Amino acid sequence: MRRRSGSCVVNNPLFILQTLDHHLGHPVELTLYGRAALALGFPSHEPRHETTQDVDAIIPLAQLDQLRADTQFWDARDATNAELLERGLYLTHLFTEADVFLLPDWLNRRVPIPSTFTHLKLLRPATLDLILTKMMRGADPEDLSDIAFLLKHEPVKDAELRAAFDRVRLPDIQELRDAFHVAQPKVLALTQGRERGGPQTG
Repeated sequence: MRRRSGSCVVNNPLFILQTLDHHLGHPVELTLYGRAALALGFPSHEPRHETTQDVDAIIPLAQLDQLRADTQFWDARDATNAELLERGLYLTHLFTEADVFLLPDWLNRRVPIPSTFTHLKLLRPATLDLILTKMMRGADPEDLSDIAFLLKHEPVKDAELRAAFDRVRLPDIQELRDAFHVAQPKVLALTQGRERGGPQTG
């Protein structure tokens, strides 16, 4: 569902972040993931990416203490969520990098997201890292569809993906580790099908 801001039609993640930017009083850097990263970080994104009702972000460990101490940011987040409550939109999960499936060098490979915000500076993980984050719920059909979109946007070879599986940093939570192993063959099948030129999902 798209919402209007003035005369411009915007998608849900953009609307949420415009609201947050309005409540902020100083520069803040956010690294988006989830469908917000797809809707804002890829010009060729699909309409379904705009319908997500929340915005998720990854906090680099090097920025964690600074952000924790930034009470104005948390006040702005709370004000954003309160303002958007009736619309069913919200700024939600802010995970540290240790809580998300990522490669060790993910921070250096982030991609800036162009925007016209006053205070927010947005980035997203590199495509390969985004694929890994999409494996946190195992073989979830919607996540696999998003991975298929990412592979279409930026093809990844089977060997490159297997190497990433070997290097990925996983949280020490057995449920998440199990989900990662369940997702691996499904994601590899998407890559192998693309390399063979077979039919794709999503």
